[in-house]
Amino acid sequence: MSVSTFGNGNSRSLDRLLPLVLLPVAVMALGPVVRLLLEGIGFGEGFTTDHLRTVLGRDSTRTALIHSLLTAGGGTVLSVLIGASFAFLVALTDIRAKGALVFCLMVPMMIPPQITALAWMQMTGPSSVLLKLLGLAPPLGSPQPLHSAGGIVLLLGIQHAALVFLTLRAGLRMIPADLVEAARMSGAGAVRVWAQIVLPLSMPALIAGGAMAFVTALGNFGIPAMLGIPAGYSTLPTLIYQRLVGMGPAVLPEVAVLALLIGAVAIAGVLLGRVMLSRQGFGLVGLSGTPLALSLGRARLPVEIALWAFIFAILALPLIALLATSLIPAYGVALSFDTATFKAWTEVLFVQPVTRRAYGNSLMLAVLAAAILMAVSLPLAWLMERRPSRLSRALDALIDLPYALPGVVLSIACILTFLKLPFTDLTLYGTIWIILMAYLARFFVVMLRPIQASLAQLDPAMEEAAASVGARLGRRLRTIVLPLAAPSAAAGAILVFLTAVNELTVSALLWSSGTETLGVVIYNLEDSGETVMASALAMSIVLLIVALMALVQISAKHFPKGVIPWQS
Repeated sequence: MSVSTFGNGNSRSLDRLLPLVLLPVAVMALGPVVRLLLEGIGFGEGFTTDHLRTVLGRDSTRTALIHSLLTAGGGTVLSVLIGASFAFLVALTDIRAKGALVFCLMVPMMIPPQITALAWMQMTGPSSVLLKLLGLAPPLGSPQPLHSAGGIVLLLGIQHAALVFLTLRAGLRMIPADLVEAARMSGAGAVRVWAQIVLPLSMPALIAGGAMAFVTALGNFGIPAMLGIPAGYSTLPTLIYQRLVGMGPAVLPEVAVLALLIGAVAIAGVLLGRVMLSRQGFGLVGLSGTPLALSLGRARLPVEIALWAFIFAILALPLIALLATSLIPAYGVALSFDTATFKAWTEVLFVQPVTRRAYGNSLMLAVLAAAILMAVSLPLAWLMERRPSRLSRALDALIDLPYALPGVVLSIACILTFLKLPFTDLTLYGTIWIILMAYLARFFVVMLRPIQASLAQLDPAMEEAAASVGARLGRRLRTIVLPLAAPSAAAGAILVFLTAVNELTVSALLWSSGTETLGVVIYNLEDSGETVMASALAMSIVLLIVALMALVQISAKHFPKGVIPWQS
């Protein structure tokens, strides 16, 4: 018996429920993107191209576009090198402590980009507390080496390496172990097996990971803002920020064109990746029955040392430098037992109203976003799985768009959409609710996809049996579907919370006095010269994120396999 034969009453209930769920979701997730497109083509002014010609004709736009392509492209190359190296070694070899290694590689991706930039700035340059402590600081007046295109490329590459790692590791799991074993039995060495079998078969995953890293780097605001603005090196996201902050909503039509330009480049990158993927298909049919585990022999210990040394350099050292800066009484003072103090921690966590307010705002927004998206995604995923239609299939194809587009593009779209609510004089601009709406659109797919994957694996026989004895739709959802989908929903909620609580790229253009988020406050503190307080607040957020990730790690056995990114 199929779901469609449950009875006319059940069928009519589903037909009424479908538009009630799909249409609001479509408006929430896709409405801002449509509004941005209409603004960019001058819909309200009779489809004029004046703004388009004006903005694209400026030297500042061309310069920012070139800088964005250079930094995003360079960062992507570095991300591919780092992520692929870790993926091949973790997935294919017999190195030890793989779980800890993967967890540490994931931490830089979970840490907000502005904190990453701040930590690295405290590790380098003439004012580095850590370098002064070690007696290695360059002379005062020396330039900060990270305030450059090279610094942006370096940190973008490190920040997004985990995306390449996760995508490639998933692809490597699809390679049949018996194929590799046959090559080994034929006398092929480990290097030849990797070059002639593993690498060609893993190219689709590697290309997909590179495309994700490029799109994410293109829309990254925190790193180019912290490192590029002081050096006068503008990218498209920072140009939009400077234009909007400097001139306000009056330049919305112009920044809409800039946002569309970023979106067009991002989509071009995705399409290029898909074209390359279409030429690299090999028809692998499923997970390998036996994990690949090529023996490194005597090279295992040196490889392990090299991997952990790299993790120490990109994660531990910057965080140690950030912690050292947070413990000095004033920026420029050397750290010692006599000067060490928790004054900045006390000030930023318990005294300053703006930081306490930012903690409250960020936590509230993250909790609300996770709760609302969970409540909407559960019935939506069930409807899309059990009651597919043209509308649901179209929504499923487009729901990734707000997440795939750079955050600054979504910010401009939300400003245009909620500056004045249709048919009213009300506005969400300048309130905390516009940030919440942006988060809902941005992270919808993060919640939806794990639930969809979980429901796709559920046999509908239990629901059919309950329906055959008279159980109504609501009871079936409450007593059968919800308990079985709850672990995936909980995992999705945790991922949404972790991502939203430290977000900056979206909220940087949407905040106002009273609605600051943690990412915004850190950027503003550093920008105003309060580096010690910024370091203390940043370090507290790092501790919060790592604690939450550790909690997820401890609870991982209760979640379905595959929904926790750093789990095998």
